[in-house]
Amino acid sequence: MLVAMDNGQGPEIAAGSGNEAAPAAGLLARTAMRVGRGMRAAARGAVDLALPPSCMACRAAVSEPGCLCPSCWSRLSLIERPYCDRLGIPLPYDSDPVGGNPRLSAAALEAPPAYHRARAAALFGEVARDLVHALKYADRLDVAAPMARMMARAGADVLADAEALVPVPLHAMRLWRRRFNQSAALALALQCISGVPARTSWLARRRATPPQVGLDRAARAANVAGAFEVPDEARAELKGRRVVLVDDVLTTGATLDACAKALSRAGAGRVDVLVFARVVDGPSSPIS
Repeated sequence: MLVAMDNGQGPEIAAGSGNEAAPAAGLLARTAMRVGRGMRAAARGAVDLALPPSCMACRAAVSEPGCLCPSCWSRLSLIERPYCDRLGIPLPYDSDPVGGNPRLSAAALEAPPAYHRARAAALFGEVARDLVHALKYADRLDVAAPMARMMARAGADVLADAEALVPVPLHAMRLWRRRFNQSAALALALQCISGVPARTSWLARRRATPPQVGLDRAARAANVAGAFEVPDEARAELKGRRVVLVDDVLTTGATLDACAKALSRAGAGRVDVLVFARVVDGPSSPIS
């Protein structure tokens, strides 16, 4: 037991029995931790006073950094079950799978993707668009971690046994102009959350392609056909691995299909997809 004693020269710490140094050191360590926490809280308070936390999407004042204001949160359409087990698109109603088979939408049966499963945190609406554009075009790297947390929740099943996160790559010229790859930023944030390692060198874009914006489904597929490859030095490490492709938005799936095909041809054991937002044309009826 520690007691405070005064020997006339000020209080000192004494032990009721045993070694005096260890309890004193423990007390000093705890005191240092409390002081450190207090200093960090004070520093954060000073920063918040100078730069108050703001909503990630609309920049309205919020209580904590890295969050959405109530208005934006209410307009963010998170994807919840029931959804197609293959494409991750919402289904209009729940249904019991037949014979333990996955719930599949008509779209998944009519045009099966090259990847195994896709998961998305939200539908591509106004708020999701603002977050994607903030990261992609406004250099708002601060939104990557909060977006990745929502992605990790939505993609818990594809992350459960994944062995690597592979971001959709940019061509070297576009990377030079933009200065960073938003998909790699999300993959690195997901690595911190899930513990699944990000492998940014496992997939490369071997030729520049025009932007996909404004192209229809067929044009998007033709635009990225053969645009991606696995570098020779990555093939041995990739072989047989369960990988998750990471991107910000899934529109028609053409880019992710091209990436999945390149990974599969190089020997990946399974390719899943995890994005922050996805475009959905309309409700899809469950088939099974």
